[in-house]
Amino acid sequence: MRRRSVSKSSKGDAMISGFRKAATAAVIGLAGATCAALIGLPAAGLIGSSIAVAVAATLGVAMAVPQRLRDVAFAIIGISLGAGVQADALSQVGSWSVSLLLLALSLVATLMGGATLLRRVFGMDVETAYLSSSPGTMSNAIAIALDGHGNVTTITILQVMRLLVLVAVVPPLATALDAQPAALRVVHPMGAVALVLLLALTLGAGTLAARWKVPAACLLIGMILSASAHVADLAHGPAPAWAIFAAFVVTGTAAGTRLTAITPRQLLGMAGAGTVLIGTTLGVSLAFASAAALLTGLPWGQIWIAYAPGGVEAMAAIGLALGYDPAFVAIHHFARIVILVIMVPILLQYGRRGSD
Repeated sequence: MRRRSVSKSSKGDAMISGFRKAATAAVIGLAGATCAALIGLPAAGLIGSSIAVAVAATLGVAMAVPQRLRDVAFAIIGISLGAGVQADALSQVGSWSVSLLLLALSLVATLMGGATLLRRVFGMDVETAYLSSSPGTMSNAIAIALDGHGNVTTITILQVMRLLVLVAVVPPLATALDAQPAALRVVHPMGAVALVLLLALTLGAGTLAARWKVPAACLLIGMILSASAHVADLAHGPAPAWAIFAAFVVTGTAAGTRLTAITPRQLLGMAGAGTVLIGTTLGVSLAFASAAALLTGLPWGQIWIAYAPGGVEAMAAIGLALGYDPAFVAIHHFARIVILVIMVPILLQYGRRGSD
């Protein structure tokens, strides 16, 4: 009897602790998002929440975002991205071939350049260098590291630093430098029935895909299902604005909580490598985005959002928040995930052989 009561008590304590961490993260994330919105920052829900929670995390505040809540947020972002893929948008994929090719080349250059610098300047091993340099599939990189490849702490710190800096820098920089800023289009939101059905299907299929180690599974599945429904004329419009804002806040909060297990001393120790890596990846993405803009005539900011080496969830959310062509952003980020999921294991195997 005592053992059972102790077990129930420990489970109850764990639930209370989990609730407190989630509530703390929600309050801080929402406060940061609100402040960012009040001062007029682009993608305020995403930027404000991520910065506020990241600062609190490094100060030792215990926070967490439930996995299921993150899945719902990613699903809503994916559904809204997929809403931009209409039947006529599919005919444009061929015209985006140059941009997609340059995206693939930019990923190769980012991985090879970043890994080379981390190895030669900071003395990292091959696996740690490649996984730290992977631009846009942080969850996949950390999952590979947890399987026994590279230094997990170093990879996590550098990936989180890259994500948070890019989430804060990309939107204002894209808005400031784009000569043709995107205009937010006024569209009617999706009906409640269609949204609930798509959300349920996305969460079900996304959960299965996540078990197969598909990165950003709910975002990808939501994007695919929503695009299919819109092309088939079964759904119309993105998710309501309040739902998208809430999804941005949850996504930014989840990104910020990645720092809860990392001490300020560890962050300072990796500051040099993080600065070099972020600078290199930003430079490569800017160069390739500029080349793509010149060759295709598409808005520079739109291309850079598709090329920016941040987390897929965060960059897709930023593209949606800034009003860029959701079909273009969605297809490029889908291509980014596919390319990196294939490329990173190959480079790891090649790098190990080269170092033997």
